[in-house]
Amino acid sequence: MYNHRSVFLAACCGMLLFGICLITLGSLAIDLRSRFQLSGIDSGSVFAILPFGILTGSLVFGPVGDRHGYRLLLVVACLGMFAGFEGIVHAGTVGMLKVFIYLFGISGGIVNGATNALVANISPEHKGAQLSLLGVSFGLGALGMPLLLGLLSRSMSSFEVVSGIGWLAFFVGMILFFIRFPKPDLSSKGNALRPLLNDTLIWTIAFFLFLQSSLEAIVNNWTTSYLEHRGLMSDRLAWYALSIHIVGMVVMRLLTGTLLRAFSLHGLTWLSLAFIALGMVMMQYSPSQVGIVVGLFLSGAGLAGGFPIMLGFVGDHVPDKSGTAFSFVFTVALAGNILVNYLMGIVVDRFGVSQLPFVSYLEVALMVILFHFISRKLTSSSK
Repeated sequence: MYNHRSVFLAACCGMLLFGICLITLGSLAIDLRSRFQLSGIDSGSVFAILPFGILTGSLVFGPVGDRHGYRLLLVVACLGMFAGFEGIVHAGTVGMLKVFIYLFGISGGIVNGATNALVANISPEHKGAQLSLLGVSFGLGALGMPLLLGLLSRSMSSFEVVSGIGWLAFFVGMILFFIRFPKPDLSSKGNALRPLLNDTLIWTIAFFLFLQSSLEAIVNNWTTSYLEHRGLMSDRLAWYALSIHIVGMVVMRLLTGTLLRAFSLHGLTWLSLAFIALGMVMMQYSPSQVGIVVGLFLSGAGLAGGFPIMLGFVGDHVPDKSGTAFSFVFTVALAGNILVNYLMGIVVDRFGVSQLPFVSYLEVALMVILFHFISRKLTSSSK
């Protein structure tokens, strides 16, 4: 028999590592360019490997976890992250750097998906709330990495800090090895993916997360350039303002997992979509820095609920094969992240970064339409 609290805390440790994983390459960008003499095009090709690695890991974790359980899968993934951290720090050639970034991405994708599926499996009630609390760990990792680098910058190089984080991943993997996890459900045999491909609700949720993931990407990647374009903030202030966006996400996920856990997830999703739209309006039209910061906080709070709530719906809908279902929706979501972020680059190149709010409004409008159908489908199936 497993201990619910121990397994949940183990999942939170893994998600903390994933938050650090996503921010690490950006934090090392300048140092890596200097070490390997990378041009802008070279840097883009190197950093583009990470999302493809995460995509690969997202394809793997679900079917393996459903059939064999998540303990060894997470242990191996944490050791893979350790190897990735250390490899990125010590790589001697650009080729080896790319290999370790891909390994890093695969391991991160497995950790992200497996921890979410694991928490959904051990939470018979309030899946969305529990997954939101798990998401707080991701936010803390994403916020903590730049803070740690800043605090230690005078005494250690960024590579030394990342190497230390790599050893943290190693020790987390060792701890996970000794924790008892729930046993896999082997009652369902055959191809678990096939019925999911015929499930309209799963497809609709997957495309909602396609938009959610891509919206998160373009806000994270283009907001600082947009704020500089508006002329109200320097690049340094814009980076600080963007961190408030992540703070909004962390605060909202914490509230969803605690004070708001009794609220309707349908109502929270509609509120989240309204927050995103209001936040983007404030970022576009506010004449002051304070208004922009409030807008970024609101947009972060609005984006907080997408993945935890939708994954909770998926876990409730297909509890016997939630890992495979999570793999499927994560893969579609990451495809959206990669595709729309690339298309946004084309839009910026041709029409300027001023188009960021328009693209964001379009995505929110499509999410509203998709959630209308999701909500109707869930309501009809519950009856």
